Amino acid sequence: MAVEKEKPKRKRRRGNTLERWEVALVKAMIGCGEYSDQDILAYFTRPTRSLNGRTIHEIHIGKKHKATKAADPEELDAFLSAWPDVDHETGLSARGDELLIKAREAMIAAVHIFNSAGLMFRAELFITTAVIAWTYLLHAYYKREGIPYVYNDKKTAHGAERYWDLSKCLSTGKCPVSEGAKNNLKFLIELRNEIEHQSTSRIDDAIGAELQSCALNFNDALKDLFGKQFGLEKRLPIALQFVSFGPEQRSAMKRASSLPTHVSSFIKAFENGLTDEQVKDPAFRLKVAFVPVAAKKAAGADMAVVTVKPGSEEAEKVGDVIFKEVNRTRYIRKDVLAAVTKAGYPGFGQGDHTKLMQELDAKNPDKGYGCQGDYKGTWVWYDRWIERVIEQCKQEGDRYR
Repeated sequence: MAVEKEKPKRKRRRGNTLERWEVALVKAMIGCGEYSDQDILAYFTRPTRSLNGRTIHEIHIGKKHKATKAADPEELDAFLSAWPDVDHETGLSARGDELLIKAREAMIAAVHIFNSAGLMFRAELFITTAVIAWTYLLHAYYKREGIPYVYNDKKTAHGAERYWDLSKCLSTGKCPVSEGAKNNLKFLIELRNEIEHQSTSRIDDAIGAELQSCALNFNDALKDLFGKQFGLEKRLPIALQFVSFGPEQRSAMKRASSLPTHVSSFIKAFENGLTDEQVKDPAFRLKVAFVPVAAKKAAGADMAVVTVKPGSEEAEKVGDVIFKEVNRTRYIRKDVLAAVTKAGYPGFGQGDHTKLMQELDAKNPDKGYGCQGDYKGTWVWYDRWIERVIEQCKQEGDRYR
């Protein structure tokens, strides 16, 4: 007969202690003589923090928190009148769990902003708000774990304590976030810094995969660190759109989403600093293929999203669709020069093309500008190279016009 293994005891979370303002209220409740220790304990226990029964007793007998003064009767009345002051969806305390509530609301706002119709600069708005969300989330974690997250040598302009920014939260050795999620956040932070004081064209399509990973990583960390009941799935349903993308739409999107040089240079530099495995990590960048599905059975006809198991026959079929899709249009040099001339730069000739190609090491396959052709080893170029050449011509002013 098999012996059932004893389940390991769940480690008690750190940070299950009262804050100073709570200790003051506990002392006020003890002082008024109307509450037992067990009654008082019930007022300060919540889903994110379970207090040990002896906590109140040790305050009662003066074993702990001797220096903390009892709250005024008015403060106690205000606390009792508002209790339970909680978020009714999650049970989080409005005051005690303020950081966690703010983290959730900031990420919800970030996703709503990005999904809003009619906004032109959604990526920048998402990044700024998502950084706030992650900062609050990690502050909530460090606070619970008893880890100080205040700069010792820095103050605000008016002399108040300055809490860690997100970069500092990530760089400390006690950060609970995975390496892939860290790389994703470092990328977004540095991109924000790059475009903070610049005028940029729309970058939504260029970094959409990184933004998707940022949101999913946040939800995973939220549930892993604080509990599955706090996940955002119910608050953030699937976003619907009014278009299906054919070749014409994709070409138009590519033309409209060419990046400024300083942004594209930053992205390339950041990615060059990562290994291939780090770049492919879904926590850094998540790419998803949407394929129209005709349900064979009535029971599955109402499913908007179908999860396909990796390695299955369905996954292979989806892979076939994806690989066919990415078989991009190819151009020889004559086609590139014709496109550049059409764009308004007839002065850009064969010699200029050769010089730029050599300067940028454009035939390096890792650059993604082109590939070896099928006919006698002829090199062929992708749309990306044409866009890069036109961008270079723009930077030269009237030189090639």
